Amino acid sequence: MKQRLFILSQYLLPHHLLSRLIGCVAECRIGWLKNPLISWFAKQYQVNMSEAQVEDLRAYEHFNAFFTRALKDGARPLDETPGAILSPADGAISQLGAIEHGRIFQAKGHSFSAVELLGGDAERAAPFMGGQFATVYLSPKDYHRVHMPLGGTLKEMVYVPGRLFSVNQTTAENVPELFARNERVVCLFDTERGPMAVVLVGAMIVASVETVWAGLVTPPKRELKSTRYDAQARGPIELAKGAEMSRFKLGSTAIVLFGPNQVQWAQDLDAGSPVCMGQLLGTAQD
Repeated sequence: MKQRLFILSQYLLPHHLLSRLIGCVAECRIGWLKNPLISWFAKQYQVNMSEAQVEDLRAYEHFNAFFTRALKDGARPLDETPGAILSPADGAISQLGAIEHGRIFQAKGHSFSAVELLGGDAERAAPFMGGQFATVYLSPKDYHRVHMPLGGTLKEMVYVPGRLFSVNQTTAENVPELFARNERVVCLFDTERGPMAVVLVGAMIVASVETVWAGLVTPPKRELKSTRYDAQARGPIELAKGAEMSRFKLGSTAIVLFGPNQVQWAQDLDAGSPVCMGQLLGTAQD
């Protein structure tokens, strides 16, 4: 019954209004509000502050600064296996595997369309048909910066409007097409393994997504917007393997896509496997 009520609430709650209100609180700089909030959160979710560059909870200017905190040098070493594909974030594997018949497995009998995930453009999604996907869920306690699984050149960023359902195991098992319904930012790169997509999926109370090349992704209207970064547009943006690419302000999920016959996921990873940014996610396929 509790699960059914929770899922029902996901459809009834005013997602964007609630997220904007929480976003205002998360940016509050008033000490008597932000300091207890940060302290409570760190204790509630057992956040490991010993690996943060700034360990003093009171030193953060607001909750979002704490939530997107930087880590100490060396806290996340990059796997040096030849041909390594790195985990883009701390978290847990939600699912990983093949993109079959244009569908990406979600959970418990649910899947979603790769075309819809990437903004509804079949041409944009074509290079990934028959390829591989990995979905990484970031929990509240995790490090919330997203890094490059493989070095690449940014070609396009697509803001896709949508709902803001909570993202967890319960919603994954009960909300059809969850990741293709939530608001998201699609980042498309050219890499040594062909096209790579990193999709940053929003969720309930996620205040915003920020990229290193565009800052906060906040279109004036909630409508699909594509931005090109090729030589004819803004010029190429190149990011090395393991480089920071984005941050979740009250974060959610990152989905990585590759084309067919390009990567092979690590055999010791499965749904529920914990991962750290920089850990071996897979290797280039011969």
